Amino acid sequence: MPDIGAALRDARMRARIDVSEIEAQTKIRAKYLRALENEEWDLLPGPTYVKSFLRTYAEALDLDAKLLVDEYKLRHERLSEVELQPINVAAPGRERRRQGPVVPRGVVIGLIVAGLLFALYLLDPNPDDSAQQAATNPATVTRPATTPAVASATPARKRPQKVKLGIEATGPVYVCLKAGDRTLINGAELQPGDRTAQYSSKRFRLTVGNNALKLRINGKTKSLAPSPNPIGVEITPRRGRQPLSASKRPVCR
Repeated sequence: MPDIGAALRDARMRARIDVSEIEAQTKIRAKYLRALENEEWDLLPGPTYVKSFLRTYAEALDLDAKLLVDEYKLRHERLSEVELQPINVAAPGRERRRQGPVVPRGVVIGLIVAGLLFALYLLDPNPDDSAQQAATNPATVTRPATTPAVASATPARKRPQKVKLGIEATGPVYVCLKAGDRTLINGAELQPGDRTAQYSSKRFRLTVGNNALKLRINGKTKSLAPSPNPIGVEITPRRGRQPLSASKRPVCR
């Protein structure tokens, strides 16, 4: 994936948002936001603050916060000295001195056998009579009841709360994309092969001039039916893709 700072800066510039607006929205000082975009990690208070700032900044831009935080951990975090210490540093001789006296194995087996015999005697004080009765009348021998297996319930799959969306142009196409009240693509004319960033939101509204594009929705490629008129689509986690009438299509510049 592209660099973390470049992904943040490109998303902000595409949305035409100034750093001061992000500062007011997230309560993160502007110098820290610029440090994130420039990947100047040394200017930030520490790894814990970096991950917290990075998560908040990504969510403000409707980016995948978990993906960016995981990328930061993979590239820049290192194991602490405590994590690198061996699990057991005690000397072998000291460990032996802590152990108690060793009981011979034969004594342990003898005690177990004696205990089993005593338990059998308590359960059946007349073993000879029981054995004789079982031999003369096999039908009286009891067998353990089988317990039917209990079917394990399959947990219900949790419905995603947000939609991840990316757009790839297959021909010249006009695109107007909004997430909630925010404009993500403000009436851009995409050319064949152009790809947008991957956005994440609870609701997208899209207007395109034709169907010369592919939609990447939650990792799956979708296409639009051809139409002589502009096409309007709403995309949500619950209902998927739904057509929009001309009066409800988003309008850009």
